[in-house]
Amino acid sequence: MEDKLVTLAIHTYEKAQILKTILETEGIDVYLHNVNQIQPVISAGVRVRIKESDLPHALRIIEDNKWLNEDNEEEVTESKVKKVLIPVDFSDYSIKACELGINYAYAVGAEVMIMHAYFSPYFPSAIPMGDTLAYQVNEEESVQNILKRVQIDIQNICTYINRKMDSGQLPKIKYDYVLREGLPEEEIIAYSKEYRPTLIVMGTRGKSQKDMDLIGSVTGEVIEVNRVPVLAIPENVPFNNLSEAKNIAFATSFNQRDLVAFDEFMEIIKPYDVNIHLFNISTSRDEWNEIRLTGVKEYFKKHYPDAKITHTVLADGDLLLAIEKFVRDKHIDIIALSTYRRNILARMFNPSIARKMLFHTDTPLLVMHA
Repeated sequence: MEDKLVTLAIHTYEKAQILKTILETEGIDVYLHNVNQIQPVISAGVRVRIKESDLPHALRIIEDNKWLNEDNEEEVTESKVKKVLIPVDFSDYSIKACELGINYAYAVGAEVMIMHAYFSPYFPSAIPMGDTLAYQVNEEESVQNILKRVQIDIQNICTYINRKMDSGQLPKIKYDYVLREGLPEEEIIAYSKEYRPTLIVMGTRGKSQKDMDLIGSVTGEVIEVNRVPVLAIPENVPFNNLSEAKNIAFATSFNQRDLVAFDEFMEIIKPYDVNIHLFNISTSRDEWNEIRLTGVKEYFKKHYPDAKITHTVLADGDLLLAIEKFVRDKHIDIIALSTYRRNILARMFNPSIARKMLFHTDTPLLVMHA
């Protein structure tokens, strides 16, 4: 049986060639295919495709090479203009994310970019030379149809937003939209580096769908890889404005990263009057949890004397069940926590607490990288 091809990555032509060279020196066959010949401006670049059986080996090679290490990127001078990025898939829950993101942008004086990444299902493979022209014509027609449908959908969402703004149901702010062709999670991460938002607001279907829904898995991947804070909004959230959130929980694992993340967290919620509830994300039997939480609370109170901060030690046992009980008992509206980037294989086999919670709660998550 023929080994099918899978897409390993989508890069610019130059990066794709580098990756191809690296993999082929390790004995892996690599095939490059253009993502979008018709409108290369909105294309992510070139698909790097390999045999499915070579995927584990290729992932290990990528992890061992530093040329794709985002930590080595040059620092870009931060723009003074605050920006909110809202990826959408035209579902009801992404509409909720738009409303909440626009309200937040108004509160902090930010502009908004609404983004949609559409995925073309066409993967050119080895075909007879005589059929090449006919294949390209059919592919061109199909890609044009996809793009036309996406443009109609994005215009519909803009019409909805404009109508809400005109009626006073949403504040009038500066916003625009962008369309990108490629895998949603990859395009969101790539565009985030270009646009440099201060916050990404994304919709998710919540715990009833768990990891079956696309946007949820996309949100999880963006949370794992991206450096920008992400606010994940389940579809059943009863509010569309963070001013209605009165109780926000901040998870701590008692390490230095949490101190950095808390500063970022306080900057995000600065416009709002909220009660902050600290809680531990370790439910192992440890009498030191109470002492540590008290110490963390006092540290934060010293640096933010006007903040209303309390703490709760979670019950022993299953962490997610303990969090759900805590959320119910304290009427928590949003859970904030920090996460940190790990390599691809670790993300596959050991999902972070942020990703686990994303699929097991109907409470919005604010996730920061520290």
